[in-house]
Amino acid sequence: MNKKDDKSTWVIGGTTLIGIGVGFIFLRTSALFFVASILIGIGSGLVITSLISREKNEIQH
Repeated sequence: MNKKDDKSTWVIGGTTLIGIGVGFIFLRTSALFFVASILIGIGSGLVITSLISREKNEIQH
């Protein structure tokens, strides 16, 4: 895969930022909600990245 065409880091970074934003909303409720939302953001970014790369591999073959 071309380094220039690889946008997986953008997906992971974007969903992490979404998780941080949601976490700041829940920060007054509980610090554990803040940490959980960051982890959910990272995890969803990894899942989306794997789905995108799988579709790219299927298209190339």
